[in-house]
Parts: sequence; C-alpha cells; structure tokens
Amino acid sequence: QVQLVESGGGLVQAGGSLRLSCSASGRTLSTYFMAWFRQAPGKEREFVARISWSDGSTYYKDSVKGRFTISRDNAKNTMYLQMNSLKPEDTAVYFCAAAKVGNSYKYWGQGTQVTVSS
Repeated sequence: QVQLVESGGGLVQAGGSLRLSCSASGRTLSTYFMAWFRQAPGKEREFVARISWSDGSTYYKDSVKGRFTISRDNAKNTMYLQMNSLKPEDTAVYFCAAAKVGNSYKYWGQGTQVTVSS
C-alpha cells in the first residue's frame, strides 16, 4: 500500500504561483511513477504531469508545459508541482497518484483545491 497526502492548494490571482506537495508513505517508490491529475467542476479527471521516481524523467500535458514543473525529493518521499503563470482554467481539484511501472494508477490522494481568480 502507498498512502498519498496532498497539500498546498489555495486561492490565487491569475498570473500567480502555487506549489503543491504530495507526501508518500508505505512503500519504497523506486519502481513507481508518480503523477498529478486534476478535475474541474463538471469535467473528467485529466492528466497533468508525471515523474519517474527512479530517474526523475518527466512528462507534461501540453497546456501546462513551460508553466508547471514536477519534481521529487527522494529523501523526503515527497513530490511537488510548482505552478507558475496560473490561469483561471487551471482551477480544479488536484490529485497525486502513484503507479508501479507498467501498471495503472492504483494509489490516489484525497485532492487539494486550486482556485485561480481572473
């Protein structure tokens, strides 16, 4: 089992920044991918960014490239999402998730609300 807890959401004006954190516990993550997803009101959950825990390689949704940065701190077992130049359309509940390499995302956090005002 992997337990995930997000933090860092809040209300910010358009153009502002927030940093989300996802603290993981329960298992070693060396064979996992970890990712951020988001779900806006009335919309389906969508992928935002992913990081390989073993080598740190990353992958982003096109609309956040250049604005969001995903990273991890192995020593703290924590993943981050630095979000800059935020737009109202980034408003959503953000979830972190973990998947063993080659598998679907099995472990999810409870979500943290990000609201960007125009």
